[in-house]
Amino acid sequence: MADLLRKPNGTNGKVHDITAESANWHYVGFGLYHLKAGEAAAEITGDREVILVLVEGKAQISVDDQDFGELGKRMSVFERIPPACVYAPNDSSWKAVATTDCTIGVCTAPGKGNYPACVIENIELVERGKGSNTRYIHPIAMEEKDIADSLLVTEVFTPQGNWSSYPPHRHDEDNYPDMTYLEETYYHRLNPKQGFGFQRVFTEDGELDETMAVSDGDVVLVPKGHHPCGSPYGYEMYYLNVMAGPMRKWRFQNHPDHDWIFQRDSGS
Repeated sequence: MADLLRKPNGTNGKVHDITAESANWHYVGFGLYHLKAGEAAAEITGDREVILVLVEGKAQISVDDQDFGELGKRMSVFERIPPACVYAPNDSSWKAVATTDCTIGVCTAPGKGNYPACVIENIELVERGKGSNTRYIHPIAMEEKDIADSLLVTEVFTPQGNWSSYPPHRHDEDNYPDMTYLEETYYHRLNPKQGFGFQRVFTEDGELDETMAVSDGDVVLVPKGHHPCGSPYGYEMYYLNVMAGPMRKWRFQNHPDHDWIFQRDSGS
């Protein structure tokens, strides 16, 4: 069985520390901190750029000698308020001091030093899909925002009983403009938190086919293949996506067996 489902390590401090090496791939890294008010986290970026996502709570964030002050508005991720996010380039250092209990996602990928540290702004909620495929997106740092060398970051709210990352799609070939190679992580949350969701990661040839029950706080790795997920009735699902590859563009192809759903819903 592929090691795609990663459980949090404890409940405080750095509970996820997924590196490109530990994921057995080349680009994406993801860390997650749970901090109590007054606690701090700090890291040196090295050769990697970072986007810090204040999933919930408030913190004072700085990059090198730039102090961005106290950031964060939502105390629960399921408020659907746009998150506070900070970009830190490679060869820098960042620090976060929690001013309330908070959860901070640390999204990383190879950096080239082309962009300065900044607070990421103009994050708006976008509706996508139809019927029980409806979900709501905060495109934090997708390609239309020219703010990063490699990172693509977004967060998604999937209502109870709905599907997401669906119809199944893949982005595992470096074949632009038809497709781009992007590794991806999903950091999942459930509301209420005792819930569960499902995610399947599978290739069309059957070489990889894993279906996982995800709990609140789990991370799923998507090294290749299709990767739809669903939330049972009664439980809302959130996930934070980190993607990166050799090109900072998101081009995917739907599974040929299920593309008819996309064609129907898009009016083609």
